[in-house]
Amino acid sequence: MTGKRDYYEVLGVPRDAPEAEIKRAYRKLAVKFHPDRNPDDPSAAEKFREATEAYEVLKDSQKRARYDRFGHEAETGFPGFGGAGGFGFDLNDALESFLRNFGGFGDIFGERGGGPGGGINRGRSLQITVKLSLQEAARGVSKKIKLKKQVACSTCGGSGAARGSKPVPCRRCGGRGRVRQVRQSILGQMVTESTCPVCHGRGQVIDNPCPACRGTGTVRGEESLEIKIPPGVTTGNYMEISGKGDLGERGGPAGDLRVVMEVAEDEVLERHGDDLLIDLPVSPVDLILGVKVEVPTLDGKVALKIPPGTQSHKIFRMRGKGMPHLHRPGHGDQLVRVIAWTPHELTADQKKRLRELQADLARHVPPPGRHLFD
Repeated sequence: MTGKRDYYEVLGVPRDAPEAEIKRAYRKLAVKFHPDRNPDDPSAAEKFREATEAYEVLKDSQKRARYDRFGHEAETGFPGFGGAGGFGFDLNDALESFLRNFGGFGDIFGERGGGPGGGINRGRSLQITVKLSLQEAARGVSKKIKLKKQVACSTCGGSGAARGSKPVPCRRCGGRGRVRQVRQSILGQMVTESTCPVCHGRGQVIDNPCPACRGTGTVRGEESLEIKIPPGVTTGNYMEISGKGDLGERGGPAGDLRVVMEVAEDEVLERHGDDLLIDLPVSPVDLILGVKVEVPTLDGKVALKIPPGTQSHKIFRMRGKGMPHLHRPGHGDQLVRVIAWTPHELTADQKKRLRELQADLARHVPPPGRHLFD
C-alpha cells in the first residue's frame, strides 16, 4: 500500500473522463494551489504537487492504462518501463511540469509564460528503436547504441557566448526571465506574468554570440549509451531515460530519451503473449503407436512423450517453458502442436504394406461428426 490518494479522486474526475476534462480539472487545481499564490499556506504546495503527479499519469494513455490496471502498485515496477514506472514527483518537478504544460499563469489568463529554468531551454526529447531477437528478449540483454543528438558546444562550453565574453543579465526583466503586469479589474488588481520579450525567458542575453553554435550553446554530435533491457520485453514496450535527449540551449536541461523495443519473429517459436507455440511434424504411425520426441525450447531440447492414438493438431502444454514475465517472477508455457506429416515419396513395398494396413484400419474410423476431437 502506498498511502496515496486515487489520482481520479485527486483531480475530481470520473474514471472514464476524456483527456480534455482531465486537463481542465488539473488546470483549475494548479491555479488554486500554486505556491506563488499561497505563500502562507504550506499545504497548498503539497496539493499542487499531488495534482501535478496525478495529471502527468492520467494525461498519458499508456501510463493511465497501467495505473487503471495496477493502481499505485504500478510504481514499484521497472522505473520508466512501459511508461508507467516511477510516478513520484517532488515540488520542483511539479512546478516544471506546470510550466511545460501551460506556460505558467500567463498562459492560463491568455498570455504565454516561460521563465529561467521553467522548461523554455529544455532540450527536445528523442525516441529510438532497439531491435531484439526472441532469445535476447527472453534472457535480457545490454545493448550499446550511438545516439545522434544536440550536445554542448566545445568552443563556448555551452554558454552560447564567444570566447572572452559571457552572457549578461537581461536588463528588461532583471534576470528573472519573466515580467509582471498589473491590471485593474472589477475584482481589484490582477497580477500576471509573461515571458520577457527581450531574453525570451532565459534571463540572460548574449551580446557576442559564439560563431561555432551561433549563440545556442549546442551543436550536432553523438553519444554512446549502454542500455540494459530486462527479460520478458515485447514489441511496443519502452524505457524512458531521463536527461539523454537533446541538450537544451545555453545550458538548459536535456530532454529525455524513449527506447522502444522491437522483437523479431523467431523462425521456430511463435510468441503469444508470454506463451510460445511450436508446430511439431510427426509421422502418422508415431501418432498411432505413440513416440517420445525432442522439442526445441528457449533452453534447449526437452523430451516430450506423445501417447498412442494422438490425433493430429493436438496441443501439449509444457509448463514454465515460455517467455519470462516482465516485472514479476515466473514464465509462460510452451505449447506443442503435433501435426501428422505425410511422406511425399514411398517405395512400392511401403505402399503395399500401407494398403494392407489401410484396409484393416478403415474398420476403426468413426463416422463423420462435429465433436470428433473434443
